[in-house]
Order: sequence, then structure tokens, then C-alpha cells
Amino acid sequence: MTREMFLRSIEADFDALRAAAVDPAAAVPSCPGWTVDDLLDHVAHVYLHKVETMRRGALPERWPPSPTGEPSLVLLDRAFAELLAEFARRPDDEKCPTWHEPDQTVGFWVRRMAQETVIHRVDAELAAGRPITPIPAELAGDGIAEVLEVFLSFATRQWPEDFGDLLTAPNDQAVLVSAAGARWLVRLAGGAVEVVPPTAGQAMAQVSGSPHDVLLWLWRRVGDSAVRVEGDAAAVARLRALLEGATQ
Repeated sequence: MTREMFLRSIEADFDALRAAAVDPAAAVPSCPGWTVDDLLDHVAHVYLHKVETMRRGALPERWPPSPTGEPSLVLLDRAFAELLAEFARRPDDEKCPTWHEPDQTVGFWVRRMAQETVIHRVDAELAAGRPITPIPAELAGDGIAEVLEVFLSFATRQWPEDFGDLLTAPNDQAVLVSAAGARWLVRLAGGAVEVVPPTAGQAMAQVSGSPHDVLLWLWRRVGDSAVRVEGDAAAVARLRALLEGATQ
């Protein structure tokens, strides 16, 4: 996806998130323990964290900052405006710290904020009891690649302690993830998860569906009934548990 596509997605999903946030006290079923007000506060501080990172050229040492007293919607609107302003003045290839060592650029955050916003837009719709607005196939496909390669694979190598005993399973545990013709083989190797091009006969199980459904399954916003699950149920359950450790 291009920068322009990511930015359009951020704006569209931000508008939809804000429109769905009709009851600040409503529970967010996909984020246990959160209300809509908590969700808005979280998204606002995620945006502001990226703003501070770009402005300072360093990840903030302490986060979140002290409360400003702003209502969550006011804080969210300010954070969103500041985020877009920072993106507008910086090219994708400008150096910028991130938590993902292989990509230390502003472009990483442009992509990440597009994916962050769409998932939390879904959370707001679920909290409002509304049907989930379909995620465009290209954005969803990019999100699948991001969660598998940037979150899951990188996190298991960088922070293996976050996954407990899940990384000690036999190395032949492999699940094929498939959506709209794109395929990712997710397997344990050397105590970490690697995502590699599929090879015939390697997968013990498969999870498939539309890009929208597969992305939401990977982010644990929908259950197994939303996708097609075939093969070894234990391998799929382990992948689901690993995703929880990578995306919590």
C-alpha cells in the first residue's frame, strides 16, 4: 500500500471510530475491562506517543504523560490532528525510532497507525452493537502480513519471555494462513515463530477466509466461526495463544 492509501484509511477509520463512540460508559467486548472512554483515551495516547517520538527523535522514556484533564473525545481529536500534522511534514523515509528494529522510519508509524486505527474502529463498533464495517481487502491483507511478520515473528525473537511455554512446542508445528490468494506459513523454529512462503505438505492446519475475517481473527476480534479452520486443532489453538502474547 502507498502512503496516500494508509493516510486515507487512517482518516476514514478515525471518523468511523468517533461516530461509533456514542456511549462512553459502554463496555468494549473485544477489550475486556475497558469502556469506550478507555478505548478513546488509549487511541489518543497511542497517537500522541508517535507525535512525541517523531518530534523528539526518540521514544518517550515515560508514558503515558500526566493527565491533562481533557475529556477523552477532546484529547482524541487533538491527538489525531497532531498526528496528521507530523505525518504531513515528514517523508516516509525519514529516520525515526520504532520498537521494530528492522524499520526505523516514519513510514513504519504511518502503516502502524493505519492498522491501529482500523482495529480500534472495529472495537468501537462492537461496543456500540453495530455491524462491523468491512475492512478493504488491501488494508486487511497488509494487516495480516503486519501482525504475522512484524508482531508475532519479531516479538517471539525479541521478547520470548512474553510467551511462556508456548515456544517450546515441537518445531513441526506449522499453520497455513490464507486469504484471497495470499498465503503465509507460520511455524515454530529454533524457539521462535517464523513466517515463510508456503511449501506443500508442511502445514498441520490451515486458517482461511476473506482478508477482513482473517485479520480480525488474528487480532482476536472474532472467533473460529468467522474463518475456516482445518487440520490439527491444537496447532491452531497454539497459534491463537501466541497471537495473544504478541498483540496484548
